[in-house]
Amino acid sequence: MAARSGFPRVLSFDMGGTSTDVALVEGEARPGSQAEVAGFPVGVPMLDIHTVGAGGGSLARFDAGGALRVGPESAGADPGPICYGRGVQPTVTDANLILGRLRPDRFLGGEFTLDVERTRRLTAAWLKKQGSCLTMEQFATGVLQVVNANMERALRVVSIERGYDPREFALVAFGGAGGLHACELAEALSIPTVILPAHPGALSAFGILASDAVKDFSRTLLWNLADKHSRAELEKEFRKLETAARKEFRDEKWTGTLLFERSLDLRYRGQGYELNIPAAGNAVARFHQEHQRRYGYHHPAKKIELVTVRLRGRIKARQSEISQAAKISSRSSMRARPVEQAAVVFQGRGVKTPVYERSDLAAGQILKGPAVITEYSATTVIPPGKKCRMDRQGNLLITIR
Repeated sequence: MAARSGFPRVLSFDMGGTSTDVALVEGEARPGSQAEVAGFPVGVPMLDIHTVGAGGGSLARFDAGGALRVGPESAGADPGPICYGRGVQPTVTDANLILGRLRPDRFLGGEFTLDVERTRRLTAAWLKKQGSCLTMEQFATGVLQVVNANMERALRVVSIERGYDPREFALVAFGGAGGLHACELAEALSIPTVILPAHPGALSAFGILASDAVKDFSRTLLWNLADKHSRAELEKEFRKLETAARKEFRDEKWTGTLLFERSLDLRYRGQGYELNIPAAGNAVARFHQEHQRRYGYHHPAKKIELVTVRLRGRIKARQSEISQAAKISSRSSMRARPVEQAAVVFQGRGVKTPVYERSDLAAGQILKGPAVITEYSATTVIPPGKKCRMDRQGNLLITIR
């Protein structure tokens, strides 16, 4: 979706009800071969996605020292946030509602009304019980600052800690809550552009429909990469994996052209960790370059050890199209008007803010912040001083810097 708008290098930011998933995509989503699940190391290929317990349902609390904390505990769907009608402890969703960022009558396209009066009443009672002297707006602002800090750390893990500069990427925000927090996160990391795809709350489901059929195959080999004999044997190993891949795709009755991607897990001799490098071309030079980028140094004279050969088999899926793009193109001469004016709190003060319905926006239309854009699956908040444009792909492009 980002590439259709001209952004092949992105940081993905998926914020839902209980957690936030972030990843770095440079042309394509790359898997990692080392991960951790429930505290145990897992050495199989999986997408390099970092998850934190920060979502719309994350519960706010004060710790023993009186510091405000948010998550990882969540209200979940039962009882849910206070504004849903059953919860009794403030959540991130409640904080967004108190600050005017969520519009109570436009949630889920107006099919579900958020209870503002209940939220303010129970939040005030909860703060009094906690012995807090914060006003409701100060508390809600603090909740957003804390949860944003948690998500900013997650974005740093997949970018800066991997040797990438986030200023060279765009931030793709999706999930039901992504658009509420994306601009502040981009500002904190100096990311120049935020992309809100068409139908952000359903983007993950659309991704499943449009994803390729992929299978990974591997074999462990502890070889010296400089050994000429091992290079000849390496081709034989890849051929064996290709034979196994063709058989599995054929047995599962997949149709289409089967494409192969070869890669190698390499390390300097004596190391206990590897880097995955494409097998095509000069793998040794690429390994030195990647090691320098990832860890800040490399050893040109040190022997390189091949640990694992990997083969990825892929059959391209038939790409689905989102119908919203056609609607936007046909209505390009129209300019949307606000459906209401709301008092939204930015940086501690209330600002009169126009609220737009996303389906009313036309291709090329530019909105200046502050603004709130509502739709069925999500809400997008554009802070003061930012600009937003709808492109012909149906994506909202927000200029941060």
